[in-house]
Amino acid sequence: MKKILLLTPLLLISTTVMAQRMDDTPIHSKYIQAVDEYLPAPGQFVNTIPICTADDTPKTVAEKCTERIAGDKGDMITLGAYGGYVTFHFDHSIANIPGQRDIYIKGNAYTGNSEPGVVMVAKDVNHNGIPDDLWYEIAGSADVDNADETTYGYEITYTPNPLGDITWTDNLGRQGTVDRNVYHDQEYFPLWHNDPLTFHGTLLPMNAVNNGTGGQEYWVLSAFSYGYADNAPNSDIETCSIDIAWAVDANRQPVDLDFVDFVRVYNGENQKCGWIGETSTEISGAEDLHLEESIQAITTHINAMSTPSSRIVISRHALDGRSLRQATPGIQIVRYSDGTTRKEVRY
Repeated sequence: MKKILLLTPLLLISTTVMAQRMDDTPIHSKYIQAVDEYLPAPGQFVNTIPICTADDTPKTVAEKCTERIAGDKGDMITLGAYGGYVTFHFDHSIANIPGQRDIYIKGNAYTGNSEPGVVMVAKDVNHNGIPDDLWYEIAGSADVDNADETTYGYEITYTPNPLGDITWTDNLGRQGTVDRNVYHDQEYFPLWHNDPLTFHGTLLPMNAVNNGTGGQEYWVLSAFSYGYADNAPNSDIETCSIDIAWAVDANRQPVDLDFVDFVRVYNGENQKCGWIGETSTEISGAEDLHLEESIQAITTHINAMSTPSSRIVISRHALDGRSLRQATPGIQIVRYSDGTTRKEVRY
């Protein structure tokens, strides 16, 4: 069984935490440059938005998503049911500008139809250009307004059932289905992935209520206050935008990020709404809200790092937190007078 880990710590050896990047191009764009990963959970729009087949691969489906949501295309992709995700990057690191929201993420929500996706961010600390670094979740309003109803450390597994309802089980001891309907007759499980799918992350409180009367269904999916994608109409730029300063680690503790290089969005809801079907986050694009400031911050930092420095070691610690008086064999955390921190291996 293949597991998809949304929160995956990575040990970083001999790298500075002050990583950032900028493509060598005369004109930078505020829009998504490319999609790195796309793996939807089962859903009624999967394999159609975008169109995918059994001949596809993770690489080709990412390219299809790039064709739809990179740049200013304004097209759309679906993430399917809970946990389905997309990862993308820009042609530069996005700076965390104090007091400002940094990244605007577009979906297809409208008033009364919020399908919120949880946002995560990562820095390319190891400079390999792929999203395999430590991920941080953006803490949205549910952490404050609905903390008792939010499930952290949630896990769900979907099992293939060709052209049938897709069954799922979770780590709360529950089970259910992603149901087929008369409106969409294609396979609901991602065709290029034949194994069971397991997703991990934060489960948001259910936001759907059936306000219908007399046996008629009228579903209202209310928006959260802030911090999620596909949560509000795209015209509401503030609610559709996140602040990098809201990032938290796996223990829900705030982290201080100067730049981020990758953004991931995954569906945070596991609910069905009658004839509407499963709640599924959709994404139609994203923007750096302060392109010029990001480029300036990167340029300033690169220039500063290229200037000869007389930095000195101000502390050393073992991985268990013990203070070290001097360099010793093993992995240790070293802090310097210029504010940088490195994990080093000494023999």
